[in-house]
Amino acid sequence: MKVQSYLAFNGNCQEALNFYGDLFHAEVQNRITYEDKKIDVPSSFRNKLQHAELKGKGIHFMAYDASPDTPINHGNQIHMSVDLQGSDEAEKLFNELSKGGQVHHNFREREWGHFGRCTDKFGINWMVNVAH
Repeated sequence: MKVQSYLAFNGNCQEALNFYGDLFHAEVQNRITYEDKKIDVPSSFRNKLQHAELKGKGIHFMAYDASPDTPINHGNQIHMSVDLQGSDEAEKLFNELSKGGQVHHNFREREWGHFGRCTDKFGINWMVNVAH
């Protein structure tokens, strides 16, 4: 069994995947737009992503731009969790993820290691963790 995240975006999926790809040294793969699909979407939406995957060492998730008739409601039901080995690397990643977003728990030492929680500029919730 494999459990995987599938993130929905409001028209800025490609921008978000580029951002995450740079941070995690991963590549966008299996990129499919709405261009030639027989789906009722506005012509201005045809270049948006119907499906894409971000793959790299230790990272793999799927994402898409929800069609205009499917409104995105930001909630706190889903968090992406990143486990790293070193606190310096983790803190740097946390600072980049939270830039332009919102920090919920500052990245600092906790009972189990180092931890921080934030929502990035795309509305995605992240937990960055380094165990002792």
